Amino acid sequence: MTVGDRRRQPSLAQLRAFAAVAEHLHFRDAAGALGMSQPALSGALSALEETLGVTLVERTTRRVLLTPAGEQLAARAKSVLAEVGALKEEADALRAPFTGVLRLGVIPTVAPYLLPTVLRLVHDRYPRLDLQVHEEHTASLLDGLAAGRLDLLLLAVPLGVAGVTELPLFDEDFVLVTPPGHQLGGRDGIPRTVLRELNLLLLDEGHCLRDQALDICREAGSAGVAATTTAAGLSTLVQLVAGGLGVTLLPRTAVEVETSRADRLLTACFADPAPKRRIALAMRTGTARATEYDQLAAALRGAMRDLPVRTVDDGAGADTARITPYGDRPGASSSAGAGG
Repeated sequence: MTVGDRRRQPSLAQLRAFAAVAEHLHFRDAAGALGMSQPALSGALSALEETLGVTLVERTTRRVLLTPAGEQLAARAKSVLAEVGALKEEADALRAPFTGVLRLGVIPTVAPYLLPTVLRLVHDRYPRLDLQVHEEHTASLLDGLAAGRLDLLLLAVPLGVAGVTELPLFDEDFVLVTPPGHQLGGRDGIPRTVLRELNLLLLDEGHCLRDQALDICREAGSAGVAATTTAAGLSTLVQLVAGGLGVTLLPRTAVEVETSRADRLLTACFADPAPKRRIALAMRTGTARATEYDQLAAALRGAMRDLPVRTVDDGAGADTARITPYGDRPGASSSAGAGG
């Protein structure tokens, strides 16, 4: 299309003038319906006829008639205007907060334990929000966010990625999970240095929780972990512990779900400051829905206060939150933990 062709496109004002004349077959009535003067209406109609290169109406002193071309094109003009109206209505709906589609990416070590809370909140508070959930590893989620395939992420931070803004939700402690009869099982206040002597089972490469566990071991003074046995998910990892192959670290939100899958597993809590991870929402910096996502983060912090976590504000620090105990399983122990 040439520049000249673009300049000769009909305008919406011209189409509205023509549609009004076609409906009323009277210039004065049509002008009144549009809230414009008759000369302006006539000028818009003449400009449309010139742009299209056809005569649309026959003008007489007593009446207005549509030409055969006008009869045919009037229906098309009304259709175009209807579609424009529908476009505006859809844009208005999308502009309203918590409506339309929200594509949420979640890491596997968060999804099973937090999604019930997230889905319940969205269902109860934002019924017009079309939430679509995608469970993927961190690297894939970040690629999806950058490419526009995903709108918002729920994952462990910090990410340290340019162009991504983090909205912290909570901190949670790591707990040591041991097989039945283990000397550390059921204890409170164990030092991190015990990790130097333990056979720690890890998730496969690609899980951020694996990297966090390795960081905790390094902080404890361990030279490294001989990962002769690994697992693709926390459920398998816990079963390996139950089978006596070693011990592992679980985030507190996962403890009740995962340890209930195996009999007589024991837990032990670390001394203050306990190793921990931070969970947050992550969005593209500068996204048009930033205010909406800020409000969603605040709502999630409130909804997650019944979980065994410490909710945080916008990153300035931690607030007080009720720490839910693990439960009444034999050998299980609970601790409020620390770290903020």
